[in-house]
Amino acid sequence: AMFGRVGGGIYTKAADVGADLVGKVVHGIPEDDPRNPATIADNVGDNVGDVAGMGSDLFGSFAESTCAALVIGSSIGLTGGWDAMVFPIIVSAVGVAVCLICSFLATNILPVKTEAGVENALKLQLISTTILMIPAVYGAAVGFLPGEFALNAAVGVDKTLTLHPWEAAVCVIMGAVGGLTIGLLTEYFTSHSYKPVREVANSCKTGAATNIIYGIALGYKSVIVPVIVLALVVYGSFTLCDMYGVALAAIGFLSNLATGLTIDVYGPVCDNAG
Repeated sequence: AMFGRVGGGIYTKAADVGADLVGKVVHGIPEDDPRNPATIADNVGDNVGDVAGMGSDLFGSFAESTCAALVIGSSIGLTGGWDAMVFPIIVSAVGVAVCLICSFLATNILPVKTEAGVENALKLQLISTTILMIPAVYGAAVGFLPGEFALNAAVGVDKTLTLHPWEAAVCVIMGAVGGLTIGLLTEYFTSHSYKPVREVANSCKTGAATNIIYGIALGYKSVIVPVIVLALVVYGSFTLCDMYGVALAAIGFLSNLATGLTIDVYGPVCDNAG
């Protein structure tokens, strides 16, 4: 993931700058003109850095979170059996199925007909997968987890917790809803459709100093709510299921990864197509 991210990023920036210098400055060729061979290198760099690199990075996070939950469940679990131990993998599988079902919203049920509708369609995908994950995760927890199962508390001496399927489901759901909240806030602070980015652009009119100061201040402001959301999710999941709940919440954050990765890849793919 690191080589894909860093290598692809450096490669595409070098190719992009080289193409602009040679094409625009020397020969007067427009940007991304097919007559400029460096455009091909720029597109390759976009694919390596933004598609392959990002995909491997997020898949690594997804696999690591799932494996961490498996390890925690097997190390502190006392009862529950095989079904309870592999519950994190079941959540991951449910997330893939939910993302696949919700993809038909954009392709068949509510297809995009105008350029202005692209942003709303992508946002609808993210929201719909999170909403559908709630009953799907609850059903998976009730179906695969026993009525009661015991865990050794990670904090505290000789403390045993008796848990129920709904508690494990709530931990995953808190993570999924928290991930959606952070995603929507990120879009609010980084999309030109909303006030913050327009204010940053407007601050450029009074000089570089105000632009830098306003941008830094806005960056600090943008992380307040995400940090609070993360703290609440960790606190709530730990209260319900100890460290096992925190691991399940982490999987909940990444449960609709297939949709999130599709939305992220949409940018570089369209950039290359244009």
